[in-house]
Amino acid sequence: MKKIAVIGCGAAGMMAALAAAQSSGSVTIFEKNEKPGKKIYITGKGRCNVTNACEVEDYFSYVKRNPRFLYSAVYDYDNKAVMEFFENNGCKLKVERGDRVFPVSDHSSDIIRTLYNAVIKAGVEVLFDTTVLSVESSNGKVSAITYSQKDDPIIRQEFDSVIVCTGGLSYPSTGSTGDGYRFAKDMGHSIKEPLPSLVPFEIKEGWCRDLQGLSLKNVGLKLFLADKNNKTSDSQDSPKKAKKPKAVYDGFGEMLFTHFGISGPLVLTASCHYEKDKLGKVYIDLKPALSEEQLDKRVLRDFEEGLNKQFKNVLGGLFPSKLIPVMVKLSGIDPEKPVNEITRQERLDFVRLIKNLPMEITGTRSFNEAIITRGGVNVKEINPSTMESKLVQGLFFAGEVIDVDTETGGFNLQVAWSTGHLAGVSAAAE
Repeated sequence: MKKIAVIGCGAAGMMAALAAAQSSGSVTIFEKNEKPGKKIYITGKGRCNVTNACEVEDYFSYVKRNPRFLYSAVYDYDNKAVMEFFENNGCKLKVERGDRVFPVSDHSSDIIRTLYNAVIKAGVEVLFDTTVLSVESSNGKVSAITYSQKDDPIIRQEFDSVIVCTGGLSYPSTGSTGDGYRFAKDMGHSIKEPLPSLVPFEIKEGWCRDLQGLSLKNVGLKLFLADKNNKTSDSQDSPKKAKKPKAVYDGFGEMLFTHFGISGPLVLTASCHYEKDKLGKVYIDLKPALSEEQLDKRVLRDFEEGLNKQFKNVLGGLFPSKLIPVMVKLSGIDPEKPVNEITRQERLDFVRLIKNLPMEITGTRSFNEAIITRGGVNVKEINPSTMESKLVQGLFFAGEVIDVDTETGGFNLQVAWSTGHLAGVSAAAE
């Protein structure tokens, strides 16, 4: 039996260990935390968005970096296989809006328990409170790892294969502190710069802070990017004769104003399209169900019903109360101005503002608030058919440590399940 070390007892690590053990490998998991699946526990706000029930052919459109690299892994062990695994092992699942898959119990602990129980049943040894210090190789092949357990001296143990499933840098409190990048570098691998992804935006405009705590549902968001020496990052600012730039993201959903900017599902998804070395600007469409012409008729009707009222007092049907003073200020219309004195051009500009509420991005929040890490081990140095290193025989990678990331909706956990399974089977193969 091949002796296989799996570094990390998260989603990718447990799946890799299970697949390797079921393929007749002798498997040991090394986990520096005191229990399994600490990051799984907090995913989906504690409910665990296990995967997405979309058609497997559609899955790759949600992968933002290196989708082709995942073809073998995902087709080998797709979302249906994941769902069957949990169902067959006693964890019932349900499909919600957007094809998101959750445990019926809404408890991520049930996902962890089901997976961990399967791992133990397969005969995998799991060492908690154990920190892997290094991965060793000899003559281009993995040979051993060194590790420590609490106050014990350094221990060296020989292995035929090592699967690195250490995660990235997001939510470092769960143990994702970049150890896998160090192991990969020591083996000669290059690392694409790790960056926070699926993360809130920090916004320049101070009025965002005035709206802290306000949640907006069913709004549109467009993200535009441009070179920093080119200020024409969006259609609003571009000269009329310039080519109209295209949004790098155009979505619909829910968002939240915070003390630093904006967050919420819509913003998190947009963030995986953001580039830190570009000028970023977002436009919020507060009434996406209406065209500008339809919205103008709606605003005109509200104005006619409150003909003798001041501008600031006729907007209750359009916006939440907290948003009204901000929209009035941004419109440039005197809040005390009687509605019957507002010009047609002022009204049309106000309609355009409602459909294109602008904000300038100054950056993203840190890894402490990022759901996932963008970047990681260069996929050009990994065999996509096996997840084995092209540089060191017997060294495998799975999960977030690899330079692959997706939008929200269960797609990132599917990366962990698919790459973990393929790595485990491959590591155990003769």
